[in-house]
Amino acid sequence: MIASVFKYATITLAALAGLYAVLLGLLTTSKFQAHVVYLHKIQMTWFKDLDVPETFGFLRNQVTPFEIRNSDGVILYAWHILPIELYRKHESSLVEEPVGFVQDITSRVGFKLLRDDPDARLILHMHGAAGTVGSGYRVPNYWALAAGQPGKIHVLTFDYRGFGRSSGAPTENGIILDALKIVDWAINVAGVPPSRILVFGQSMGTAVSLAISEHLASQSPPIVFAGTILVAPFVDVATLVSTYRVAGTVPILSPLAHFPAAFNYLQRFIRDKWSSKDRIAQYVQANEANGERYRLTLIHAEDDYDIPWHHTPRVFWYAVNASMPSGISYENLEEKKFESRKDLGAAGTVMEWRTENGVIREEILRTGLHDVIMGYPVITMAVMRIFQEADSSFTC
Repeated sequence: MIASVFKYATITLAALAGLYAVLLGLLTTSKFQAHVVYLHKIQMTWFKDLDVPETFGFLRNQVTPFEIRNSDGVILYAWHILPIELYRKHESSLVEEPVGFVQDITSRVGFKLLRDDPDARLILHMHGAAGTVGSGYRVPNYWALAAGQPGKIHVLTFDYRGFGRSSGAPTENGIILDALKIVDWAINVAGVPPSRILVFGQSMGTAVSLAISEHLASQSPPIVFAGTILVAPFVDVATLVSTYRVAGTVPILSPLAHFPAAFNYLQRFIRDKWSSKDRIAQYVQANEANGERYRLTLIHAEDDYDIPWHHTPRVFWYAVNASMPSGISYENLEEKKFESRKDLGAAGTVMEWRTENGVIREEILRTGLHDVIMGYPVITMAVMRIFQEADSSFTC
């Protein structure tokens, strides 16, 4: 009996090892790797029509679905979301418009309310891997983003290439191109200056947010937004996969992290690096060198089982280190945190680093998981804090 159990256990383990070996082999191919990294074919909105945002809980024509064509021909699917108080004031004219997808958003009442209001603020929303603009906790996230000033804060969210109804296939360079096109639309079509734009990213979207923020801050003349909020950021893909578990349970490369030689070998096949640690450092350095005002907020929950929360202190350190001519070690920064961070009890901790030009803020919550946190008041507060620091006349 014991021998039989041992035999079947051995066969099972061998089969699992074989399947894992096949998985590792597939991960070295660019196409399969893209599906694992971006999960773009997992939509999570199969039974709802994105062109009917009302089925996601919005009011009639509170959301305008439309498309933006990128320079390389990729078509990006997007939502323009009106803040609730602004919607209330113009409800009658909004309700009278036809519902659904629009070919020319510039003809719509909602667009004109954004373009023609010199006090309007716009949040460019960069979502995480998998799903669409309407998936999971993203809809509550939009509500939380605008809640602090429900008469002024608009949200523009979109699906990267290969996601949802956007065309193409995802790559790091392609997704960055998509996000830059969204910025171009916001500034040059909607007419919103960078000083009234906030970039929000969650999970994979934090890497996208940092990529475009660094790119625009480093150009001449620089373009710097009112601020950037990063929820559940990660150091880079190589570091992430060493700990990452799909849905918090299924490991990808974490078992190999115990075998440095094998892990380092497989890292050579990682196509899209998404090096947030380098980009946040370059972003801070560029703004410090140019004397540009910048505001960064990093938020993470300790019970995040998808991206471990300890990524955020590392990313925070890369930013702070880049803000100082002589730098600061990770250990020394941790000592300074111990001395000066605010302990909010069950609400977590807050550490703020200020320079003559910038504010870098780290908020570690006790709870919030990976996605639920997006609908929390901490998101609303982060938005209002940045907009008010950028313009003291902007109040709720």
